[in-house]
Amino acid sequence: ATTEIYTLSLHDALPIYTPCTASGNMGKTQDVVTREYTINLAKAVHGLTFKKRAPRAVQAVKKFAQKVMKTSDVRVDVKLNKAIWSKGIRNVPRKLRVQISRKRNDDEDATEDLYSYVTVVDGPTNEGTKVVDDV
Repeated sequence: ATTEIYTLSLHDALPIYTPCTASGNMGKTQDVVTREYTINLAKAVHGLTFKKRAPRAVQAVKKFAQKVMKTSDVRVDVKLNKAIWSKGIRNVPRKLRVQISRKRNDDEDATEDLYSYVTVVDGPTNEGTKVVDDV
């Protein structure tokens, strides 16, 4: 599996950089992959009632992950939830750097065979586009 880094807006459907395989076509949508995105939460909560801001930001992250990973099952990491709520319900961080992983679902009774797992990226932000091999 590879790790790809993109910078996207909440409302963009396509990444700035699209990785291609050697044959020139895109891989299957159902591959296991990990990507990093910068999500602008300020757009998602602009003009919203104070007491609804942090919950709406969590919803926006889930919706974004559904759109870019094409999976309806999205799971949010505890650290990401704490990062969104770190400044309270009213003062959501303007931007968040997240890592979205499309993983295989090992449940026998699961309706989908893949799910998305969203975590927050710690450390320095690497703005720009990079493809990093996963070990």
